[in-house]
Formats: sequence, C-alpha cells, structure tokens
Amino acid sequence: MLAAMFSLHGVRRGFDGVALFEHLDLELAAGRTTVLIGPSGCGKSTLIRLLLGLLWPEAGEVRFAGTPLSPDTVLGLRRRMGYVVQGGGLFPHLSARGNATLMARHIRWPRARIEARLAELAALTRFPADALDRYPLQLSGGQRQRVALMRALMLDPDVLLLDEPFGALDPMVRHRLQTELREVFRGLAKTVVMVTHDLGEAGYFGDQVVLLRAGRIVQRGTLSDLVERPAEAFVDDFVSAQRTLLDSLGRAAS
Repeated sequence: MLAAMFSLHGVRRGFDGVALFEHLDLELAAGRTTVLIGPSGCGKSTLIRLLLGLLWPEAGEVRFAGTPLSPDTVLGLRRRMGYVVQGGGLFPHLSARGNATLMARHIRWPRARIEARLAELAALTRFPADALDRYPLQLSGGQRQRVALMRALMLDPDVLLLDEPFGALDPMVRHRLQTELREVFRGLAKTVVMVTHDLGEAGYFGDQVVLLRAGRIVQRGTLSDLVERPAEAFVDDFVSAQRTLLDSLGRAAS
C-alpha cells in the first residue's frame, strides 16, 4: 500500500457559520496524481487551501507526510509544496524570470544555483529561453501557465497542487499544455493534487478521482469506477451531464 502524502482526519470547516466539511476523512497517496472534481461550491478549492495551510480546520487534523499542519510547522512544510493558482497568479511587475525565481531569491539561493535551476525548468516546461525577460502581459496564456509551473517547481517540492490550471486557456492551447504537463508529472513522479470541473481532464491526469458534492466525498476511484460503478445516483447524473454537454458541442460543431 502506498504511503499517504496528505491525511485528513475528521476535518470540519465552514464559512459564516455554515459548515462545508462536517467530518472529512481523506488520504492522498504519495507519488500519485489525485484529481478533485465536482460542481461549483462543492469544496474543491477549499480542500486545496486546507492542504496548503492557507485555511485551518475548525476541528480535525490535516497531516503532510505524517506531520500535522499547524501555525508552527506550516512555513517549513509549505516550502515542500508547489502551488499553481487559477490563471497562474503571476506578478505583473516581475518578468517571467523574476516570477519563476521568486521563492529561490527569497530564501537566498546563490545566483548560480538559481540560474541553473531556471534553465532546467525552462527546458522541462518547454518555455522559450528568449522569453524569460518578458513580462506577463507580453506572454501568451500557455506561456504564463508554464511560468507559474516553473515557479511552483523551483524549490523541487515533494507535492504540486494545481487549482484549475487550464481553465483560462483556449481549447487548442489547453490540449497541448495538458499533453505536455502529463509527461512532466509522470517524469517527475511527484505527488500531484489537481482541481478541475472537467471529467475528461480528471480521467486524463488522475490515478485517483475524488468526486465531491456539498462538502462530502461521494466517490473516489479511477474514472472507470465512476463511469461503470457509480456509488449513487448523483455520480451517474454528473457523468451523464458531462457526456451530454460534449455530445451537444459535437453536434453544434458538425
């Protein structure tokens, strides 16, 4: 059995007095890609923020590699996590180079080490070296996502957490970047946790898919498990709705 990189036990979290997660238990295996999926408001992004220590549970515990996340441990543990937010989250006043190397400069890596790591990541993510001194507004959407990924990978973290990393991209760029990033993830063999609304994307990346609804885990397993062995009617409805959307788009395009 694979060791757990993240463990959540009895986690409760709400907003404005209304509970979202009541008693959440979940383990995410090390070295695997887990995709969180579900309708808007189901708790996907909140769960990512709990894993990062950007939000704290009101009850229960979140552990990272066996260590409880707490105000005393979070800064050290967070350096072992890379985070890609929706839209990339680049600082507009920093160049691609400045954005990608931000954390390494913050913790005072030697310049030669930073430049060597940046060159390695630019090659890994297929980011053009001659674009490193451009600013975010001078980059394409796909290039901005590559910079965000380089920034997340700069410190060689154990874990990558990605919140809707392809949501703002046009379909052709999205498809190309999905293909390239799956190769990157497999080559690095890191633990990856990704949020998406797209069931096809979840199946493409995920070793495990976790379907959420209103703060509750409805089903976890492979995409085939969800499609062929739905745990309840909502799973079948969710899968069917995405199939219906794809069929409608296909008929409109033909």
